[in-house]
Amino acid sequence: MSQNKKNPVIDLVAGGTAGLFEALCCHPLDTIKVRMQLTRRTATGKPPGFIATGLNIVRKESVGALYKGLGAVVIGIVPKMGIRFSTYEFYRSLLKSEDGSITTGKTFVAGVGAGITEAVIVVTPMEVVKIRLQSQHHSLADPLDVPKYRNAPHCAYVVVKEEGLRAMWRGVSLTAARQASNQGVNFTVYSKLKERLQEYHGAAGIPAWQTSCIGLISGALGPLSNAPLDTIKTRMQREAGASNESGMKRMTRIGAKLLQEEGFRALYKGITPRIMRVAPGQAVTFTVYEFIKANLLQLSGDVPAEFLADE
Repeated sequence: MSQNKKNPVIDLVAGGTAGLFEALCCHPLDTIKVRMQLTRRTATGKPPGFIATGLNIVRKESVGALYKGLGAVVIGIVPKMGIRFSTYEFYRSLLKSEDGSITTGKTFVAGVGAGITEAVIVVTPMEVVKIRLQSQHHSLADPLDVPKYRNAPHCAYVVVKEEGLRAMWRGVSLTAARQASNQGVNFTVYSKLKERLQEYHGAAGIPAWQTSCIGLISGALGPLSNAPLDTIKTRMQREAGASNESGMKRMTRIGAKLLQEEGFRALYKGITPRIMRVAPGQAVTFTVYEFIKANLLQLSGDVPAEFLADE
């Protein structure tokens, strides 16, 4: 996003660091979102909301349960964010005009390309493991309550052993569609808001608090555009057992059953904690990314000191 020489290593390092901070800050909300998406409506009434869900997890399974699956996220978040930002910058550079400008439509395409790339390479297997761990209802406070999946590496091993390597990419089409729409919207809104602020300040750099604000805004829009895809994807990836069923048939079956048994609103289960997680997560991500990248560029001599805006 800075307008300087492109260095993919700097994008990888800055993106990976930003992703690590985002995961550590926002993972509990993701766990609550997954539990809400996996909760089925019963005859007794509506499923619990995100606050009640979070309190139930803490009461029954301890505070540490909110961080179930964090290992899978941390293992995957550095390459995920590194790939996201470096491929976005790469696709963006290919789509730029000769004068260095780029249209809103091409910015969106670059974001879509980055989302698909990260989904196929990193996000799908990472989320299969994360969701399997998050969906386990066991108490971390009880040493006798031994879960099926002990940690992220063990979970990946068990899934591959019992269900085959293909199971690690279960839901890849939905994940790619979700990530594509997320990053298309995310990068487009963020880039255009940043351009307006750069014009206002008359400088390449903008204050960190403004970076956080536009990251928050751009991050909130993605989940609203693809919540049904995310809910169906979560249920697909939670299903255990080997199957010859195609991804499209599995998606159709799960979606139809969800609509029949729980209604249209069930497609938006977990939307509140998802926005609460993704929006501040993107604020953290973009702020850390811009800060790390600007300082790495300065250290490498690729950017003047005045690029760093006053905080």
